[in-house]
Amino acid sequence: MLRAGIVGLPNVGKSTLFNALTRTRNAEAANYPFCTIDPNVGVVTVPDSRLDVLAEMSKTQKIIPAAIEFVDIAGLVEGASEGAGLGNKFLANIREVDAIVQVVRCFENDDIIHELGSVDPIRDIEIINSELILSDIAALDKRKISRAKKAKSGDKESKAEIDLIDKLLPHLDEGKPAITLELTDDEKKLLKEFFLLSSKRTIYACNVSEDELGGAQADPDSLPLVAKVREYAAQSHDAEAIVISAQIEQELVDLDDEEAAEFLADMGVTDSGVSTLIRAVYHLLGLRTYITTGVQETRAWTITAGDKAPAAAGVIHGDFERGFIAAEVCHYDDLVAAGSKSAARDVGKLRIEGKEYVMKDGDVVEFRFNV
Repeated sequence: MLRAGIVGLPNVGKSTLFNALTRTRNAEAANYPFCTIDPNVGVVTVPDSRLDVLAEMSKTQKIIPAAIEFVDIAGLVEGASEGAGLGNKFLANIREVDAIVQVVRCFENDDIIHELGSVDPIRDIEIINSELILSDIAALDKRKISRAKKAKSGDKESKAEIDLIDKLLPHLDEGKPAITLELTDDEKKLLKEFFLLSSKRTIYACNVSEDELGGAQADPDSLPLVAKVREYAAQSHDAEAIVISAQIEQELVDLDDEEAAEFLADMGVTDSGVSTLIRAVYHLLGLRTYITTGVQETRAWTITAGDKAPAAAGVIHGDFERGFIAAEVCHYDDLVAAGSKSAARDVGKLRIEGKEYVMKDGDVVEFRFNV
């Protein structure tokens, strides 16, 4: 299962967000730096209203959503790349995740201490990004030294690594993350072997106050701090910024779905932003969902964007992939519009696809196989 790491400076709401995402109180959330020391890990279900619709259509009560892992990582401080604070531990933990959720404080509150004494989300982002880049520079310098002797002797792999390092270092020295450097397909493949921190896909979670959430969801740019983060994210590396209120969602942890809906309605919002964040991270990780539905269960299956039908079948069971014959496919939108599988077939929306079919998010599928 792919992992997203929740990172940020101390006291920006990381652990509160983690508790909100996992609907637990496993991560201690307190008003002092380094509240989180060892990373907390939680499996989070991906909100998907399509499952409820299909379950009703199929007359089944069992629904199994998709899931991803979130990791709550200790707060980073300036100088982490040189071991300051919990820097070495932080960098080691973030190296193990597949994508980054960078929590950015976008609210003023004198009762919650900010590590640097003031609220400035762009400064906070640049501190974290700089530490990731500095760590990458140090790692690449070491790698270059270790590969130099083999490269001089004519080793092609070592020479390719050094050529890529020589391309990366000037880019990183300018304060730009590795993910923004234009590379060839071969270079991108090689880059993955470097496990650079700044090459990880990132999404920004703008943590706002309870009072600001409704206005921010209606018009994110209405809040100056959120507007700054959105602009920075788009311009620096075409990243997405999601507005959340971790504190609101934390208050929902002990409520059932109906009570939570009433609580949010009283505040004039339908969501704290966490559901939107989960779905955004799911897509950021390159994951997509296809669905199977029947009397026994309605289930979301996780695949990687670009997967073909046999690989998707293999997610259910290896025998499905080995003995793949065909996939009976109807997209969710077409199935709902038709009202039933038989009606979708009558209007030509239910198709038989072969081995080269590239799965789409929201495909409702039944596989044919023989082993």
